[in-house]
Amino acid sequence: MEEKNRQNELNNNKNVLTAQKSPKYAGKLAFYIGSLEKGGAERVFVNLAEYFQNKGYQIIMVTQYRKEEEYELAEGIRRILSDIPPEETTASRLLNFYRRVKRLHRIWKEEEPDLALSCVGKNNFMAIVTTMFTKTKPVVSVVGEAGEEYPNRLMKFLANLLFPFASGVILQTERSRSFFSERVSKTAVILPNSLNPLFLRERYRGEREKRIVSVGRLDANKNHEMMFQAFAGLADKYPEYTLTVYGEGELRETLQERIASLGLEKRIFLPGVIPDVADKIEKASLFLLTSYSEGISNALIEAMALGLPVIATDVPSGGTQELIRQEENGLIIPAGDAKALEKAMDRLLSDREYAERLGEQAHKIQERLAPDSVNRQWQEYFEKIIIP
Repeated sequence: MEEKNRQNELNNNKNVLTAQKSPKYAGKLAFYIGSLEKGGAERVFVNLAEYFQNKGYQIIMVTQYRKEEEYELAEGIRRILSDIPPEETTASRLLNFYRRVKRLHRIWKEEEPDLALSCVGKNNFMAIVTTMFTKTKPVVSVVGEAGEEYPNRLMKFLANLLFPFASGVILQTERSRSFFSERVSKTAVILPNSLNPLFLRERYRGEREKRIVSVGRLDANKNHEMMFQAFAGLADKYPEYTLTVYGEGELRETLQERIASLGLEKRIFLPGVIPDVADKIEKASLFLLTSYSEGISNALIEAMALGLPVIATDVPSGGTQELIRQEENGLIIPAGDAKALEKAMDRLLSDREYAERLGEQAHKIQERLAPDSVNRQWQEYFEKIIIP
């Protein structure tokens, strides 16, 4: 019976995206991204693509690569690879770049989407350049910390040079406007990411598992070593608690070695990427985000939507402060400050009533970032561009 109820809940959540499906053809959209490898930006693109498909749009997903572990596309969404095939690759990087530009330009010419949404660094440059002299209107989005996506003077110069030629510019936080020139920032819009429908559920109200959890790629930016250090500082005080980090990445071996050096192999776990994150973390006692930089973290949004007490680092983009009101629906600590993290963890683990109050307030983010309302904002913005 419990499994049947959960399936009904998931079906109802999906109906949020499929309700009021348009009976007529509404246009053609392209989504352009490096791959569909499991990550925050990729998940946003897949969810948006499905939403617009259910509104009657024809959708193509254009990716440069195909990875092993990827999100699945809904039936009816076509996928096109934009990278040049191996037989056309040469020793000349300049010639390969020219062929990639030519191939992507040909895709826009042949497919004729009304609008192409791109994201992440150089992809935005490629979208603007290759849609020139086509009917396709490029919309670029900066989903992470702008300074990370455009980390040097040349990249920042190119962003400020090319973005004014885009039909639209989407940022995630008000603070990110200051990175760009006035010409770019004054025309850019702030659009939030919608909540993944799988995380739309009632808050778990039973006894919480003695587990601390985190979700994110195993890379240097996520700073899991700080998380491990803070946990180690509290390990003796809270001997029944474990720490689990869901995700995969290039630092797996390094992090496993760090766990071993702390003698916590039986307390800290790295199970990799899993398909049912919401089910795995909804009963946990605490969620951690320790990144040096983020745009607006989808993992943090999802943990809050489940009603978990959360601790997150203050990132340069302002993304964490867009989501958390300090000591009302979560705790914000300085990035890189292991002692502050240890103190915040101790506070929530020792005062479960306070932690529960934070979780109750965090759960309300479901209302603010509900898919039906947020995706409608994206739709209205796209349609203003397609039909001025």
